[in-house]
Amino acid sequence: MNASTQLIVVMGVSGSGKSSVAKALAEHYDYCYLDGDDFHSESSRMHMASGQPLTDEMRAPWVANICAHLQMRAKNQQHCVLAFSGLKALHREQLRGAGLKTIFLFLLGNKETIQQRLQNRVGHFMAPTLLDSQFESLENPLSEKDVVPVDISVSLTEVIQQSINLVDQHLLLSA
Repeated sequence: MNASTQLIVVMGVSGSGKSSVAKALAEHYDYCYLDGDDFHSESSRMHMASGQPLTDEMRAPWVANICAHLQMRAKNQQHCVLAFSGLKALHREQLRGAGLKTIFLFLLGNKETIQQRLQNRVGHFMAPTLLDSQFESLENPLSEKDVVPVDISVSLTEVIQQSINLVDQHLLLSA
């Protein structure tokens, strides 16, 4: 990709810390923060809130909306950080095709840690009971060359610092 506009995708299952890490990175780099959840339709939100996972058919327009928005950002040369589950390889590939220079930070944690975080989270439409379906839907991205794992078993401050270090390394290597 010859694009000069940067896209940092912070990906992982629900409760892994995507929004917190993505917001911190956007602030650190002075990039636009985007939350993939904001691109869900109201019917998809209600579906997930009722404890039902989305189908691939339900996810398709969601990913298309995100990609269209990213293409607009690329045209305006706006660097972005996107909090996005990225569970499916097809969806990650679609983001790569949006016209931005992209890196994925894959927030990795065990189910017990993430379950505990979900239990303590308030005000989110995603039902904590959907965690199993999130792990089942996850198509392991670690063999993809632009995906970098980030261990979330440490404090949020340490996860953010790890992420900044990894992004800086990636940007230097790809400059």
